[in-house]
Amino acid sequence: MLSLLGELRRHGYAGPFRAVTLIQVMEGAGVSASAARAALDRFAVRGLLRRERAGRGVTYGVTELAKETLDEAASRVHAQQPFARHGEGWTLVTFSVPEGKRGLRHQLRSALTWAGFAALRDGLWIGPGQQDPELSLHRLREDLQDAEVVAFHAQDLSCFPMADRVSAAWDIDAIRAEHEWFLRRWDWGAAVQIDVPPLSQLTQLVADWLTLLRRDPGLGPEYLGADWPAQRSAEVYWARRNELEAKAGVEAAGLLAGSAPV
Repeated sequence: MLSLLGELRRHGYAGPFRAVTLIQVMEGAGVSASAARAALDRFAVRGLLRRERAGRGVTYGVTELAKETLDEAASRVHAQQPFARHGEGWTLVTFSVPEGKRGLRHQLRSALTWAGFAALRDGLWIGPGQQDPELSLHRLREDLQDAEVVAFHAQDLSCFPMADRVSAAWDIDAIRAEHEWFLRRWDWGAAVQIDVPPLSQLTQLVADWLTLLRRDPGLGPEYLGADWPAQRSAEVYWARRNELEAKAGVEAAGLLAGSAPV
């Protein structure tokens, strides 16, 4: 659902969208109607969609929170080098969240994971390169006390090499397998799906790409072994996207002719 809304926004649509239209596209992407409806309900509960009655049907409008979320995701989705490490060393984030704020703790962990961080040990998270955690955590600032989160940049010492710690924090083999799965599904020839409408197929592609972006934090090549597939994954993603985007835009225009522009 996130990838579908992001693509509609990229093509100039912010809703309100008829529920039946969104469900139709999701069904084309292999999601059952009941699962699509459940996703719409979850997005409404989280404040990402605004649900309204429209005659006998239901429409969903994209909220300001959703626009901010989609724009943040788009900066990663459309990056030309999404798996490149930015700067040397590491960014460390340590936090202590009271037991009574479990929901906040989950949000904090999710935000750090999306930014490429992994738990080094309880309450201490590490990300490759020089990052600014504020970009990931700014929406949680009102709920976080200043003393609960501390972040800093660091360099590893030669007498305490990070190689073993990196393999403990991130499952390198699982990340490679995720790339290989993406390539098997979307590489030349494998991605031809004549019976899948282009907007549904583009929604599938971006959903798989979001999963891959979440799994691969952009570690340095010294930790990844030979023939790391990230660059090939990026090439395949852009090749498939370029094939589908214009056709998906035409389909969206037909489906959403009455929707309000962004």
